Amino acid sequence: MAFPGAGLRSGWTLAALLPIAFLGVFFAWPVAAIVGLGFAEGGVWRALTEPGTWGLVGFTLGQAAGATALALLAGLPVAFLLARCRVRGAGVVRAAVMVPFVLPTVVVGLAFRALWPDGGVLPIVLANAFFNVAVVARTVGGLWARVDRRAEDAARALGASRTRAFTSVVLPALAPAIGSAASVVFLFCATSFGVVLVLGGARYRTLETEIYLRTVELFDLSGAAALSLLQFAAVVAVLLLGGAARRKRERALPLRVEPTRRPVGGEWAAVVAAWLVVGALLVPVVGLVVRSLATADGWSLAGYRALAGTGERGTLAVSGWQAALNSVRVATDATLVALVVGVLSAVVLVGLRRRGSWLGEVLDTALMLPLGVSAVTVGFGYLVTMDALPGDFRTSPLLVPLAQALVVTPLVVRIVLPVLRAVDERLRQAAASLGASPWRVWREVDLPLAARSLVAAAGFGFVVALGEFGATSFLARPDAPTLPVVIARLMGRPGELNSQLAYAACALLMVVTTVAVLLIERLRVPAGGEF
Repeated sequence: MAFPGAGLRSGWTLAALLPIAFLGVFFAWPVAAIVGLGFAEGGVWRALTEPGTWGLVGFTLGQAAGATALALLAGLPVAFLLARCRVRGAGVVRAAVMVPFVLPTVVVGLAFRALWPDGGVLPIVLANAFFNVAVVARTVGGLWARVDRRAEDAARALGASRTRAFTSVVLPALAPAIGSAASVVFLFCATSFGVVLVLGGARYRTLETEIYLRTVELFDLSGAAALSLLQFAAVVAVLLLGGAARRKRERALPLRVEPTRRPVGGEWAAVVAAWLVVGALLVPVVGLVVRSLATADGWSLAGYRALAGTGERGTLAVSGWQAALNSVRVATDATLVALVVGVLSAVVLVGLRRRGSWLGEVLDTALMLPLGVSAVTVGFGYLVTMDALPGDFRTSPLLVPLAQALVVTPLVVRIVLPVLRAVDERLRQAAASLGASPWRVWREVDLPLAARSLVAAAGFGFVVALGEFGATSFLARPDAPTLPVVIARLMGRPGELNSQLAYAACALLMVVTTVAVLLIERLRVPAGGEF
């Protein structure tokens, strides 16, 4: 896509206004309001001097560090299998590790609660690691597949053992990708909400769940804002470290254009470890399905039949199926918004990079910020700010889709952008020289080449929006809850039917997510993005 003549640079700047405006209104403004509220009435100082605050910080960072280390240990063998081995079932492995990443956090929490009914620190760490193995496998595996094997082969030929060749040659080459993956996983674990809410209960709380508690139950808005500010500072620090690692990864050792997969030779230990990880990832999933069918009186479909009702003693305002329809409708709207903003952002980033504009780097970094900032903080910010928009936007049915689109848009960009950057610029130039307008160049050249990645981004965005819980738990109206919000409400109410209904709803979400991931894997462009 190009803009003619001297107006080229200004054209890209104008095209960038939509994503910038979207980020400004629905991300920067709410977060800035939280920062301001945190400093009001001495909230920051009071929060910093409370004895429990640093205990929350310590537990938040400690469980995130433990889950990150475990995700790295589990993800590296899977990354090796996907990147270097030519074995049957690689597609199954890729889908199996991706399903946990897009499962709703409430579903993951309940899956581990089926195995650990009392919750605790260990299941929280395991659940967060389970959720993020895919980040390590995809991020590290994408680079590992294209690291030239000749240096490793030369080390082996000179007498180095397989372990020595890995630690001396391969590991340094992978270090930027490992650092990037670790920073992203740590970020996701530190801002984990549904998992800690379900498995931590009242005993174990992180900054994320404490912000929710102070806002919804204690109405301590200043204290919640102060904790949000503290969390935001930590998030920015991790994002800076992750950005540095990502830049190093882009300047890593000379890469091969095509992956260098070989039949499994002496790497059986790593392959077996990878399959064991896949098997371990299936345990909570199977446990969830079993729990949805098991009752005090034996096996039963009572939970699934109860989806047509409102739970025991009318716990819910709507039926389970109505909540599912609400989820589908909201996720569809969020996906459409994210596709418009994300695809336009990707097109703009390609053009700005080609022109060497500094605005491209700024926009790329800004687009990634919503992934690292707490969804609870953003949802809280909406409650504080959106009444200033015409008609008190806090009551608008569009508010939840826009909040979910904020989370989905960075993922759309990361899937579509590498594909658009890979399009041969000569094709665009040839079309333009034949008189095609910028829109026609996009329609005739870019769109056909990027079509598969666009469909994959839409499917991926839909399942992520379908399970979004952090911001939605703040913003969903009582008469229009989404399925993850309904699940959380059911688990907070007594009664076996409520529990069975919650697990049945989780199984339903899991089936939809699995089918979507399998379809995405069939459409996925090789090396077409980190996710």
